[in-house]
Amino acid sequence: MRRYGGAALALVWLSTVLPSYGEAPDSTLQQQVQARVLSSPIPADVAPAPRLRRPSEEHLRDLRGQRDFRYVEGKSETSESWSFLGPFWRWLAEVLDTPAGHFTWKYGIYALMVAALVFAVLKLMQVDLTRAFGRAPRPAALSYDTETEDLNTLNIDALLAQAEGENNYRLAVRLGYLQVLRQLSDRGLIRWQPDKTNHDYLYELPNGPLPEAFRELTRQFEYVWYGEQDDLSAADYERARTTRQAFQRRLSSTRQAA
Repeated sequence: MRRYGGAALALVWLSTVLPSYGEAPDSTLQQQVQARVLSSPIPADVAPAPRLRRPSEEHLRDLRGQRDFRYVEGKSETSESWSFLGPFWRWLAEVLDTPAGHFTWKYGIYALMVAALVFAVLKLMQVDLTRAFGRAPRPAALSYDTETEDLNTLNIDALLAQAEGENNYRLAVRLGYLQVLRQLSDRGLIRWQPDKTNHDYLYELPNGPLPEAFRELTRQFEYVWYGEQDDLSAADYERARTTRQAFQRRLSSTRQAA
C-alpha cells in the first residue's frame, strides 16, 4: 500500500489540474505529469518484521491429548477381516478399466436387470420354470378320475390318509381341499356342484372370518394343483396342511357359536 501511495496522490492532483467539463487536456502536459509520477522514488518499507509466536510445550501436549486432534485412522476388526479381498478388488478394477471391461460392465448390468424382471414376472404368473430346462412333471397316481369325482360318494378321509402315507403330497393337498368343501357343504355354507369354481364357493360364504381364510386356502391349493407342483416336499405339505387344519378349527368354532 505504501509503494503505491505516492502514485495515487499524484493521480489525485492530476485530476484537479486537468480541465473539466469535458475539455481535452494538453497531451504534452499529461505526458510530463505521468513521467514525473513514474520517476518518483518509492519509499522503503520501514515497518517492523512480524514476530513468530510459538505456543508453550505444555499447551502443545494438551492439544495432542485431545481426541479431536488425532488424525490417525485406526483399523477396525471388520476391515482386517476383509483385507484378503484387496487383491481381488484391485484385479477387478484393472479388468474393468479396459474397453472390454467397460462394455461388459455397461451391458452386463442391463442384462441382469432384464433377467431379474423376467424371473419376477414368471414367478408372479406361477410359471413352472423347471419346464424350461427339459424337466417334465411327474404324473400323479390318482385312484379316481378328478373330472367325475363326487363329494357325496368319495371316502375322502381314507384317500387322504393313503396319499399322505405314500408321500403323494400334491394329491394330499387336493384331497384336503375337497375335505374342506364337503365340510362347508354339510354345514349349509355352500352348495356344492361339479361345475362350480372355487371362487364361486368363496362368494357363497357368509360375512366374517371364513372368506379370507378360505381365500388363502384356495390360493395354496391352486398353486400346488394347477401349477403342477409334483416335487412338493414334506415341509411344504406340512405348511399347507397347517393352513387347512387352522381353517377347519375356525369352521368348527363358527358352527358352535352359531
